[in-house]
Amino acid sequence: MKHLPTFFLLVDTGFIAYWIITALHLIPEAWLYNDYTNPLLVNWNWSFMPIDILVSISGYTALYYRSKKRHQWVPLALISLTLTSASGLMAIAFWVIGRDFELQWWLPNLFLLVYPWFFIPGLIKSNKTVA
Repeated sequence: MKHLPTFFLLVDTGFIAYWIITALHLIPEAWLYNDYTNPLLVNWNWSFMPIDILVSISGYTALYYRSKKRHQWVPLALISLTLTSASGLMAIAFWVIGRDFELQWWLPNLFLLVYPWFFIPGLIKSNKTVA
Protein backbone atom coordinates (compact mmCIF):
# COMPACT_ATOMS: atom_id res chain seq x y z
CA MET A 1 0.00 0.00 0.00
CA LYS A 2 3.00 2.27 0.38
CA HIS A 3 3.18 2.89 -3.41
CA LEU A 4 -0.50 3.83 -3.80
CA PRO A 5 0.04 7.58 -3.16
CA THR A 6 2.64 7.69 -5.93
CA PHE A 7 0.27 5.99 -8.37
CA PHE A 8 -2.54 8.35 -7.37
CA LEU A 9 -0.39 11.43 -7.90
CA LEU A 10 0.85 10.21 -11.28
CA VAL A 11 -2.54 9.07 -12.58
CA ASP A 12 -4.60 11.95 -11.18
CA THR A 13 -2.15 14.55 -12.42
CA GLY A 14 -1.86 12.68 -15.72
CA PHE A 15 -5.62 12.79 -16.27
CA ILE A 16 -5.80 16.52 -15.59
CA ALA A 17 -2.78 17.15 -17.82
CA TYR A 18 -4.27 15.02 -20.60
CA TRP A 19 -7.52 16.98 -20.59
CA ILE A 20 -5.72 20.33 -20.60
CA ILE A 21 -3.47 19.15 -23.44
CA THR A 22 -6.49 17.82 -25.33
CA ALA A 23 -8.48 21.01 -24.85
CA LEU A 24 -5.55 23.05 -26.14
CA HIS A 25 -4.96 20.64 -29.07
CA LEU A 26 -1.33 20.08 -28.06
CA ILE A 27 -1.05 16.37 -28.89
CA PRO A 28 1.25 15.96 -31.91
CA GLU A 29 -0.56 14.69 -35.01
CA ALA A 30 1.68 11.62 -35.20
CA TRP A 31 0.38 10.52 -31.77
CA LEU A 32 -3.32 10.91 -32.51
CA TYR A 33 -5.50 7.83 -32.78
CA ASN A 34 -7.15 6.91 -36.09
CA ASP A 35 -9.95 9.26 -37.15
CA TYR A 36 -9.07 11.66 -34.33
CA THR A 37 -10.91 14.54 -36.03
CA ASN A 38 -14.08 12.53 -36.70
CA PRO A 39 -16.79 14.39 -34.71
CA LEU A 40 -18.16 11.11 -33.34
CA LEU A 41 -14.72 10.12 -32.04
CA VAL A 42 -14.15 13.59 -30.63
CA ASN A 43 -17.41 13.16 -28.67
CA TRP A 44 -16.38 9.64 -27.64
CA ASN A 45 -13.04 10.92 -26.34
CA TRP A 46 -14.63 13.80 -24.43
CA SER A 47 -17.16 11.40 -22.91
CA PHE A 48 -14.27 10.13 -20.76
CA MET A 49 -13.59 13.54 -19.26
CA PRO A 50 -16.19 13.34 -16.43
CA ILE A 51 -15.05 9.90 -15.23
CA ASP A 52 -11.38 10.90 -15.48
CA ILE A 53 -11.95 14.09 -13.50
CA LEU A 54 -13.88 12.11 -10.87
CA VAL A 55 -10.88 9.78 -10.66
CA SER A 56 -8.64 12.78 -9.96
CA ILE A 57 -10.98 14.40 -7.45
CA SER A 58 -11.53 11.18 -5.50
CA GLY A 59 -7.83 10.28 -5.69
CA TYR A 60 -6.57 13.66 -4.49
CA THR A 61 -9.21 13.72 -1.76
CA ALA A 62 -8.21 10.21 -0.64
CA LEU A 63 -4.60 11.34 -0.43
CA TYR A 64 -5.61 14.37 1.62
CA TYR A 65 -7.61 12.25 4.08
CA ARG A 66 -4.80 9.71 4.26
CA SER A 67 -2.33 12.47 5.16
CA LYS A 68 -4.69 13.52 7.96
CA LYS A 69 -4.98 9.87 9.10
CA ARG A 70 -8.73 9.88 8.54
CA HIS A 71 -10.29 6.53 7.68
CA GLN A 72 -12.45 8.10 4.94
CA TRP A 73 -9.47 7.86 2.62
CA VAL A 74 -10.08 4.14 2.05
CA PRO A 75 -13.56 4.34 0.47
CA LEU A 76 -12.44 7.33 -1.63
CA ALA A 77 -9.38 5.39 -2.79
CA LEU A 78 -11.62 2.46 -3.73
CA ILE A 79 -13.87 4.78 -5.72
CA SER A 80 -10.89 6.31 -7.50
CA LEU A 81 -9.36 2.93 -8.34
CA THR A 82 -12.68 1.50 -9.55
CA LEU A 83 -13.33 4.49 -11.80
CA THR A 84 -9.75 4.32 -13.10
CA SER A 85 -10.13 0.67 -14.06
CA ALA A 86 -13.53 1.37 -15.64
CA SER A 87 -12.04 4.19 -17.71
CA GLY A 88 -9.27 1.94 -18.98
CA LEU A 89 -11.73 -0.87 -19.71
CA MET A 90 -14.04 1.41 -21.70
CA ALA A 91 -11.18 2.59 -23.90
CA ILE A 92 -9.77 -0.91 -24.44
CA ALA A 93 -13.23 -2.26 -25.28
CA PHE A 94 -13.65 0.50 -27.86
CA TRP A 95 -10.30 -0.28 -29.49
CA VAL A 96 -11.06 -4.02 -29.52
CA ILE A 97 -14.48 -3.53 -31.10
CA GLY A 98 -12.94 -1.23 -33.72
CA ARG A 99 -10.02 -3.63 -34.26
CA ASP A 100 -7.64 -0.74 -33.73
CA PHE A 101 -4.37 -1.79 -32.15
CA GLU A 102 -2.26 1.33 -31.67
CA LEU A 103 0.26 0.55 -28.95
CA GLN A 104 0.61 4.18 -27.83
CA TRP A 105 -3.11 4.20 -26.93
CA TRP A 106 -3.35 0.61 -25.69
CA LEU A 107 -0.50 0.72 -23.19
CA PRO A 108 -1.74 3.64 -21.08
CA ASN A 109 -5.29 2.29 -21.11
CA LEU A 110 -4.16 -1.23 -20.18
CA PHE A 111 -2.22 0.36 -17.33
CA LEU A 112 -5.36 2.21 -16.19
CA LEU A 113 -7.38 -0.99 -16.43
CA VAL A 114 -4.95 -3.21 -14.51
CA TYR A 115 -2.98 -1.20 -11.95
CA PRO A 116 -5.98 -0.73 -9.59
CA TRP A 117 -6.37 -4.50 -9.27
CA PHE A 118 -3.14 -4.63 -7.26
CA PHE A 119 -4.47 -2.23 -4.62
CA ILE A 120 -8.21 -2.92 -4.40
CA PRO A 121 -7.99 -6.20 -2.40
CA GLY A 122 -5.73 -4.63 0.24
CA LEU A 123 -7.99 -1.59 0.57
CA ILE A 124 -11.07 -3.78 0.96
CA LYS A 125 -9.30 -5.77 3.65
CA SER A 126 -8.14 -2.63 5.47
CA ASN A 127 -11.62 -1.11 5.22
CA LYS A 128 -13.11 -4.14 7.02
CA THR A 129 -10.76 -3.58 9.97
CA VAL A 130 -11.83 0.09 10.20
CA ALA A 131 -15.58 -0.53 10.00
